[in-house]
Amino acid sequence: MSRTVPAFAVSLLCAALLSGCAQSPTGRNQMLLFSPQQMSQLGADSFSQMKQQEKVSKDAKTNAYVQCVTKAVTAQVPASYGISSWEVVVFDSKEVNAFALPGGKVGVYTGLLKVAQNQDQLATVIGHELTHVLAQHSNERLSRSQLADMGMAAANVALGSSEYGGATMAALGLGVQVGVLLPYGRAQESEADQMGLELMARAGFNPAQAVTLWQRMGAASGGEKPPVLLSTHPSDDQRIVTLQKLQPQVEPLYRAAQAAGLRPQCKL
Repeated sequence: MSRTVPAFAVSLLCAALLSGCAQSPTGRNQMLLFSPQQMSQLGADSFSQMKQQEKVSKDAKTNAYVQCVTKAVTAQVPASYGISSWEVVVFDSKEVNAFALPGGKVGVYTGLLKVAQNQDQLATVIGHELTHVLAQHSNERLSRSQLADMGMAAANVALGSSEYGGATMAALGLGVQVGVLLPYGRAQESEADQMGLELMARAGFNPAQAVTLWQRMGAASGGEKPPVLLSTHPSDDQRIVTLQKLQPQVEPLYRAAQAAGLRPQCKL
């Protein structure tokens, strides 16, 4: 059954198209229809749900380790992004995964620590996930969803309506079922690879370990149940090749960080 779009909705849509054009940190064109405040609220609400429905790790050593790595990476996020603090939660689960949400929310599954075998490899994942937030990939995906549906009569109505709940969660990289993570697009993944690599290198983590991490992910996929991270972050040969090509670009950042005394000592 077709649905007629009210004239006022069309007017709002046109205004959004005119005002929503933006560029990502790497210069890629984006359509962003929602404010940082709206996205931060969505991130906070979704994170709150996850903390209620997922098992939060109480292991002091594991939490200290994840906090140590995340704190070192987030310290390199420029103040211009407007995120003054980051909340980091470790979820006790065999899933090999991690995520970041708008508003400075970070979740790490303990299963990831069995594949990311050192601080540099964990920093690879953390840097990548943070970049999805910094580059506003959730906003971009939610905006596309609203435009495609042509139901964006008003942003606040759409965000608050149960009809759009699934699209909102999907834009954040979460399934309608809390705890299920969804993939970003290839362009967004490539952008997160590049920016995440730069971020971890500036924090003093060895960017060469990013290649090793994804090779380990690929090797782990040979089992009966491959890491969940592979379903949301395809570890194809091209990704590894790209990371290898980026090494000459990020190696000087790593050396400069080390020379400046940024030498993280995070151990599990």
